[in-house]
Amino acid sequence: MRILRSLVLLTIIIITAFYWVEQSEWKEQEKVDSVVVEKNLMLQTKSTPVHTASKQVLRSDLYQWIGKTAEELASEMGEPVRKDLSAYDYIWWVYTNEKDYYIQFGIEDGAVQTIYAVGEGLSLEPIQIGTTYESIREEFPFEKEVSYTDGYATYTFRMTEEDMIQRPLVKVSDDLFLQFYFDTFTNELSSVRLMDADILLRHQPYEVVYRGPLPDKPELTENEWSQVERGMEQQIFNISNVLRNRFDKSALEWEEDVSDVAYQHSKDMNDNNYFSHYSLNGDGLKERLAITGLFYISAGENIAAQYPDAPAAVEGWLNSDGHREALLQEEYTHLGVGVYRFYYTQNFLANPI
Repeated sequence: MRILRSLVLLTIIIITAFYWVEQSEWKEQEKVDSVVVEKNLMLQTKSTPVHTASKQVLRSDLYQWIGKTAEELASEMGEPVRKDLSAYDYIWWVYTNEKDYYIQFGIEDGAVQTIYAVGEGLSLEPIQIGTTYESIREEFPFEKEVSYTDGYATYTFRMTEEDMIQRPLVKVSDDLFLQFYFDTFTNELSSVRLMDADILLRHQPYEVVYRGPLPDKPELTENEWSQVERGMEQQIFNISNVLRNRFDKSALEWEEDVSDVAYQHSKDMNDNNYFSHYSLNGDGLKERLAITGLFYISAGENIAAQYPDAPAAVEGWLNSDGHREALLQEEYTHLGVGVYRFYYTQNFLANPI
C-alpha cells in the first residue's frame, strides 16, 4: 500500500473490519454416551502493578506477564499444553485445565506480547469474569475512538455501536490495549484480551483511521497456514468447552471425522467465495455428514468468517442467538471444528455412533 507523504501532509486511510456468523440444525437417529477427560493445571504468577493511562491500575497476576520472557513464563507456569502458530507472526502458548480456565500467551521475539483469557478460575483484578458491563464501565473509560501515536504516525480505532456493546477497547498505557469481550445475553464480562499496539494493528478488529505505515501482514506458506488452522481448531474446541462449563453444560468430545467435514466446508467457502450452510451444489450439513457414516440424534452447525482469530470467532457465536443455542445446547455431546484461513465451522453432534 502506498502512502502519499509530503513534509506537512500524510494521506488518511480508513480500514473497516467485517464479520459474519451463521447457524443451522438438523435431526437424525440413534445415540451413544460420551466420555470427557479433564486435565488439572494450576495458575500461579507473581503480581507487580502495570502503569496505566486508564482510571484503574491493572494489578492482577495475569496482566504482569506482558513483556516477560518465554523462559520466565515456562519457569513459573510450566510447559504449555500446546504451542500454536498464529497468523500474525507470534506463537500462542496455551494453558488450560479444559474446564474453568483457558489462557493463550502470544510469544514474539522471546517475550509475551499479547494475552487472551477466558474462564472463571482467573485473577483479573480489578475485575473478574462475570462482572457486569456497567460495573466495568465505571472503572474503565469506554470511548468510541481510541488513539495511538508512534512518532509521526497516528492511528485511531473507531468503535461501532456493536463494538461498544460487545468488545470495547481501552488504552491502558502508551502502547498497551485491553479488549473486553462481553456476553450481551447476560450483560457480563466473558473474556479479555491484552495486546500491544503492533499486534492490535495487525489484527485490525476495528475500523482504523491512520496516517503512517501499517505493520506488514505475514506471508505464510501452505505448511504454516496448516499449522495455524489446526491450532485455531483446537482453540475453538477448548474455549467452547470452557464456555459450556460456565453455563453448567457438559463438555463436548472431539470428533475427528466431523472435524474433517467442517474443514472441507470452511475451505469450500473460502475457495469459492461464498458464505452459507449450503454448498454451491446444494448440499447442506445433513449431506456432508452422511459421508462419515455416523448415526446421531441431532446435529448443528455454526459458521463464521473474517474474524481475526479463533477466540474472536467464538465470542461472536456466543453473542448471536442461534449460534449461542448450538454452542450451549445440552443434548450435544461431540464437536468437530474445521478452520481454513479465516473461515470457521463448528459441527455439533448428539451421541454419534
